[in-house]
Amino acid sequence: MSWNLQYRTSKFRHVYGRPASKEKCYDCVPITHNVHDNQFCAVNPHFIAVVTECACGGAFVVIPIHQTGKLDPHYPRIWGHRGNVLDIKWNPFNDFVIASCSEDATVKVWEIPKPLLTKTITSPKKELLGHVRRVGLIEWHPTANNILFSSGYDYKIMIWNLDTTKTVISNPVKILNAHRDVVLSMSFNTDGSLLATACRDRKIRLIDPRAGTVLQEASYNSHKANKVLFLGNMKKLISTGTSRWNNRQIALWDQDDLSVPLLEEDLDGSSGILFPFYDSDTHMLYVVGKGDGNIRYYEISPEKPYLYYLMEYRSHLPQKGMGMMPKRGLEVSACEIFRFYKLIPTKSLIEPISMIVPRRSESYQEDIYPLTTAAQPALTAQEWLNGVNKGPLLVSLRPGSGVVNSLPQFPEPEPLAKTADLSQHHGWGGRMPLEDMQEPNEIEHRRKLLRVEEKLPKNEQMCLSSSFDIFECPPPKTENELLQMFYRQQEEIRRLRELVNQRDVQIKQMKLESGNFSMDTDSY
Repeated sequence: MSWNLQYRTSKFRHVYGRPASKEKCYDCVPITHNVHDNQFCAVNPHFIAVVTECACGGAFVVIPIHQTGKLDPHYPRIWGHRGNVLDIKWNPFNDFVIASCSEDATVKVWEIPKPLLTKTITSPKKELLGHVRRVGLIEWHPTANNILFSSGYDYKIMIWNLDTTKTVISNPVKILNAHRDVVLSMSFNTDGSLLATACRDRKIRLIDPRAGTVLQEASYNSHKANKVLFLGNMKKLISTGTSRWNNRQIALWDQDDLSVPLLEEDLDGSSGILFPFYDSDTHMLYVVGKGDGNIRYYEISPEKPYLYYLMEYRSHLPQKGMGMMPKRGLEVSACEIFRFYKLIPTKSLIEPISMIVPRRSESYQEDIYPLTTAAQPALTAQEWLNGVNKGPLLVSLRPGSGVVNSLPQFPEPEPLAKTADLSQHHGWGGRMPLEDMQEPNEIEHRRKLLRVEEKLPKNEQMCLSSSFDIFECPPPKTENELLQMFYRQQEEIRRLRELVNQRDVQIKQMKLESGNFSMDTDSY
């Protein structure tokens, strides 16, 4: 384990897992017994989809997220594949569209009726025909609308553009022939410009999906990767697999150099595969073992030692797969930062597990809920195919908030220079030393400003408030300028809060010193 003896402060040091009560679980769900190494579960704020056992063909069930308790044995299903369903994924921009792939070498896209699922659906919205062997993985593009990736046992990855009126699509827009064996895992970076894959030939590849070229390839013999995952904007990858001695292992990689991992860590000697889940908002990594009931979670840092072990959730019930609720479906009033849906086939049960940050206040905790990915696409399918890259749109989880903007990864230089100038002169962005804040000359200057403001008319007082002249700083003209100004204001608020906390500590210290001094004088 990554036990670090030095003291390190963290808001997530005491995060704990809280399983749902029996009434809030999903009971009597015929979970599939397929041995394929996938999660067999997909969740969004409206539905939970689970691959089920069936007499012939392949099927999965879609349950409304609030319909807990026992499931009716005759509950309608999505039943259209001729072989076992191997993977299902919800469209990240439409909570009523789901894609599935199967052993019958097809990928199908389904539309869930908005009132409720009243009868079994057998006709898909779209059918994708191109693979010649069974299809084991599917992934939606993270920022472009209607772009779907599929990987089959024919060693090919196909890119599909669903932005068409055709019901049956037999020609993918791109075929990636970069692998010589079965692809076990696929993961996108934040803007979807890079694709990382783990293959059965023990290699991790970093691919430009539009050009079809392999940018980096890792062939490290001491680590056999099964799953690979991008770590947000950190330019790092995490992989899970086995070591040379068949111990379960996690490895951290630099995106620009896959020759040697930055970190390797053995976990245990179990045989089940490890599923990694990463929360880019809190920088927390969750590692879930198939066949055991444990969930290990870590905090990722961009600097050494990179990986900090936090805690482990333990249960005696083994899990076959895990679903993950998107951030916009969490209960922020309970300080919930992550939620799993654990598949327990031995009891035909789906158990929600909430990861909670212990806080006494029930108000919105802004420090643990930064801006997160919204449910709107940043690009159209054709824009992405033409070479445009754009980060995801962001949204605040505060109740009543809307979409803010995409990540300012490539800001315009001139407005940034101007706002940086203003932050230096007016104190918007940079931190001010505590000694400067305590200068008596500055305090006297503030008092004089207040006296002058009282004598001035109201329309002239605006220029002197907070030492900031609104006529020297025109309103922002672009979205990037507005977003940068918003971030600087948030940073200033955080700085002032820290300053207030420091003042409170100083006051308490002065009270203690004065009490000790009075006790000393009394003793004399």
